[in-house]
Amino acid sequence: MKKFAIFILCLAAVLSAAWAQERAADIYSRPAHFEPSRDFDVLHYRIVCNLDEKVKTMRAEAAVTLSAFKDGLTRIILDADQFKVEDVRGPDGKSLPFEMGGGRLAAILARPLPFGQAATITIRYLLENPKRGMRFIDARPGVPAQAATYNWPEEGRFWFPCFDSPNDKATSEFIVTVPGRWKALSNGRLVEETADMTAGTRTFHWLQDKPHPTYNVMLVAGPFAIVTDKLGELPVNYWVYEDRVADAPRSFQKTPRMIAFFETTFGHPYPWAKYDQICTAGTGGGMEATSATMLGDDTLHDARADQDFPSGGLVSHELAHQWWGDLVTERHWTDVWLSESFATYAEHLWSRFDLGEDEGALNLLEKKNEYLREAKMQYTRPLVFNRFNNPWDVMDSHSYPKGAVILHMLRDLLGDKPFFGSLSLFLKRFEFQSADTHDFMNAVKDAAGVNLDWFFEQWIYGAGHPVFEVSWTWDEAARAVRLKVAQMQRGTGIPEAYRLPARIGIVSGGGVRIERIDVTKREETFSIAAETRPLSVRFDEGHFLLKEVVFDKPTAEVLVDLNTGDAVTRIEATGRLASRTNEPGVTAALQKTAEKDPFWAVRRGALEALAALPAAGLTEFYKSRALDPSSNVRAAAIRALGETKDKRLASFFIKRFGVDDSYMAQAACLAALGKCGDAKAGDFLRKAAALPSPRRVLNRGALAALKALGLEASVSK
Repeated sequence: MKKFAIFILCLAAVLSAAWAQERAADIYSRPAHFEPSRDFDVLHYRIVCNLDEKVKTMRAEAAVTLSAFKDGLTRIILDADQFKVEDVRGPDGKSLPFEMGGGRLAAILARPLPFGQAATITIRYLLENPKRGMRFIDARPGVPAQAATYNWPEEGRFWFPCFDSPNDKATSEFIVTVPGRWKALSNGRLVEETADMTAGTRTFHWLQDKPHPTYNVMLVAGPFAIVTDKLGELPVNYWVYEDRVADAPRSFQKTPRMIAFFETTFGHPYPWAKYDQICTAGTGGGMEATSATMLGDDTLHDARADQDFPSGGLVSHELAHQWWGDLVTERHWTDVWLSESFATYAEHLWSRFDLGEDEGALNLLEKKNEYLREAKMQYTRPLVFNRFNNPWDVMDSHSYPKGAVILHMLRDLLGDKPFFGSLSLFLKRFEFQSADTHDFMNAVKDAAGVNLDWFFEQWIYGAGHPVFEVSWTWDEAARAVRLKVAQMQRGTGIPEAYRLPARIGIVSGGGVRIERIDVTKREETFSIAAETRPLSVRFDEGHFLLKEVVFDKPTAEVLVDLNTGDAVTRIEATGRLASRTNEPGVTAALQKTAEKDPFWAVRRGALEALAALPAAGLTEFYKSRALDPSSNVRAAAIRALGETKDKRLASFFIKRFGVDDSYMAQAACLAALGKCGDAKAGDFLRKAAALPSPRRVLNRGALAALKALGLEASVSK
């Protein structure tokens, strides 16, 4: 989990904002890119290939069927790089003149192709020891030899000739011959599998009979085991290394339920013939493809790691791409938010459905903070943005978490039924096609009957986010709260004043009453009637808005929030109280929260707030919290103990390391030992460094501790 941070206006924020504006100027100087024009529409790719892992080659024949977009088409130009083209043949089977250069293959047809007429050209080529697009991966301990492709954003051209842009969709067919122990996976349905006993090979024939973009084409082959599952008649399979079969259900067993949930939520049935998830070496996170997803093999983990490294977020994100990006594809990388923001929001939707309201709220909070870190420390930009050196430049915390939070705001603005109805209409209207942001805007108008051009203008085509300064006073005579709201944001492309609805929580002895206000000006004051002076006033009750806010509150009011707020309000309250632990009642309140709050993230927040205190008198309390049911809370308690620098605690950390079943809590023990131990801990830390763990957390923790103790030289020996 990411550590929560409260964003306030201070000197550091001003300096980072100035630096962010300098960086913003840099990104606006990048070259502008536009959707490419096409002379033809590719209808179908048929690739017949043979993979030889011993010499790392793919010998292939690609038949590309296309339809002319203009009369008299004679020159066919396809994206093609890294491989050697041996021959190109026309529709009549005769060789065509061709040339390769600049990442393109140009072939001259024997006869001009009329507008709308289809033809097939066939390219025979050899791919040797590829470096991009396809990879041949050598065997190593725990990882078998395998071959895997990775097409995003425009890497398909490095292993087959194609029109490599998301505004062109085609069906595809792969007939793949591999070594006899291997299996091959591609898009769509398996038409046939055959074996050649003499040659010691197997051939797999896959057909994707629904159009998809080039970046969604995939091919993976290796000695995989297949764990079968299903949702009704839909095949759902998990491809893993043969010695990892037992670990597959831990990461993937919720997949059928996820598919059913997204079908209902998005208002569109799952659109493909099957859904496979395959774990490969060298894949960071996951990469979606139609009917299949490639995930890094570290997605699999043992039973102990599940509490620290759950796979639900990654699995739900990649599955959601089967609708967002695969079924409906952005016309150009400028609109990449149409796939990535929606898939990221799907993580929140699934988290809330599967784990409950508090986990869903925390998931959304972390997304807000991830974007705010990028905005404050790097740059702000519009969500729809065509200035980049490479499409990877726009795969940032704007396209992912910012867009997800904007979708949550749009949902709040429209209401659930109109919002999800808009998603459903967009998917149905543009299924198996490419679309852009204006298409989505029109789907919202048609499904919800509301023109929200102003919303898209400020949130999608504008940069930044509102920065509020909020305060309130009590008007005894008028029996009203006077709420002052000022907008402080500035910068390139950032609105002077955002227009947005906001919920105000009025907390009294009888509970929380919610009033709605419409913020439209740079500075304004709202009057909210109340029978008695509120115990607390909360801005953006429910945390719908993407914002920074400065809202100074007296400690008594923050303590009310700690006791009466939702999970995010309580987390924020622990952060506010971290600098007030010297005030009466604060330490006791935080201790009670760290011990009793029902949500682990609030308990962790309370411990992190207490860690700012001198540890004298809290050692036994921290030890008790190191037994919390949540590994995240246990790790926080151990980190707090480590800050005491008390060498008498070394034996405690060694003991906790031996009995705790969490890798993260164990790693915290190692780090704490580096702060509280001495040279006597060297042998223990060296043994810990050799233990296997997900993402090498124990190895990294032990090495850091050895370095902190001045023992790093002995590690290399």
